[in-house]
Formats: sequence, structure tokens, C-alpha cells
Amino acid sequence: MPQGPKLKQLEEKKGIVIRFVIGHSVTPGGILDRAIDAEDAQHNDFLRLEHVEGYHELSAKTKTYFSTAVAKWDADFYVKVDDDVHVNLGMLATTLSRYRSKPRIYIGCMKSGPVLAQKGVKYHEPEYWKFGEEGNRYFRHATGQIYAISRDLATYISINSPILHRYANEDVSLGAWFIGLDVEHIDERSMCCGTPPDCEWKAQAGNVCVASFDWTCSGICKSVERLKEVHRTCSEGDGAVWSTLI
Repeated sequence: MPQGPKLKQLEEKKGIVIRFVIGHSVTPGGILDRAIDAEDAQHNDFLRLEHVEGYHELSAKTKTYFSTAVAKWDADFYVKVDDDVHVNLGMLATTLSRYRSKPRIYIGCMKSGPVLAQKGVKYHEPEYWKFGEEGNRYFRHATGQIYAISRDLATYISINSPILHRYANEDVSLGAWFIGLDVEHIDERSMCCGTPPDCEWKAQAGNVCVASFDWTCSGICKSVERLKEVHRTCSEGDGAVWSTLI
């Protein structure tokens, strides 16, 4: 991710905008918010949302993010990516550009996991009964680590935000908002490569991944320690995004 003047240059020359998206703490103006304000003043790479942060508020944050982003930037696609995922920006831009001419695109690694009815387990779904008998699976939706939607879908979320239902899990919520619409689901497996050796072997074979993470950790395991190493072995090259044709 470029920093400083190069971040602005990426927006102006390539039309790619990158921001860390974050809301506010439960106590506005507290030490956490002040720390974020200070970092944003230094790097100018945050998008602050009118949203109170919390793990159980991710579906609400997703709605607010897309509504805010589509109002602020006129883009072909809007992407959400977790901060513990490795992304090759050039490959992401190239992949999305293939679908620019199509309307209502929803792209990511499509999955259909089990609906977890048992309380206390991770990813428990309080509204499990809506999905039929116990043991059923969710409809197809993009895994939450990284996905992209076209402008018309982001606009749809913005317009209908007050009446879009939020399920416990953010990726399920997004899939639910689109399931009854005329939307093309693109299952793009290069957006969910594994960390080395998986993404390393693919890069060596000329199939550079869009994104890499560990399924077992829903992101890169021990990402603070390992992210630079994943980038070293699976990167497209730091100059690739500048030569990408989009």
C-alpha cells in the first residue's frame, strides 16, 4: 500500500482509493479516538464512519461503509478487505476490470457454511430458524475476508439501508441483501489463496493471487508477525499496480 504522496498519486493516476475504514469507540473523543485522529492526521489514509465499533456491529458497519463510500467516490467497484489479509493491488484491479461492463456484480470466494444454532459457539446465528431445519446451510455468499460489489449494488445498499436486515454475521448479511436481486455472483478463487506455500507456488507458476489468508484463522494467522513474510513470497511486486491496465 503506497503511503504519503504516492497514495494520492494512486488515486489520481490509477483511480484506486485505499483507506482504513473505522468508526468510533463507545466513548467518543476518548483515548482510542484521539489516537486514530493523530494517526489519520499523519498519514491521511483513514475513512472515519459515523458508527460505533464492536464485533457484533459488523453488519451495520458494512452498510455504513458502502453508503459512505458510494456518496464520497464515484467508483466502478467498492471493495471490503480485512486488515489481516494480504492483497496484491494490481491483480485485484485487473480482476475487477474484467467485469466493468456488467451490471450488479458481486465478486468474492463464494461459500455456503452451516447455520450454527448452538449458543456460545463462534458464528452463532440467533435467527437460525429462518434458514429451515437444523443442520441447514446458508445460501451462497462471499466469504467476509475480501469481496467487491459494483457501483449499482453499493447504491442499492445506500438507498435501502434502513430496511436491510442484519444477521449475526456480516458476510451472510451482505449475501442476504442480494439474494433476491438480479445479481451475478462471481466465484473468484484467486481471492482466497492460502498463505505460503500455496500463494508462493501459484506466484511461481505465474498465477499471482489477488488475496491470501489462512482459513483456520479467518485471516493470516499471527498476521502482525507474518504479513511481511507473506508479502515477500507472494507479492506481485511493489511496482505492479502502477503498470496495471484498468
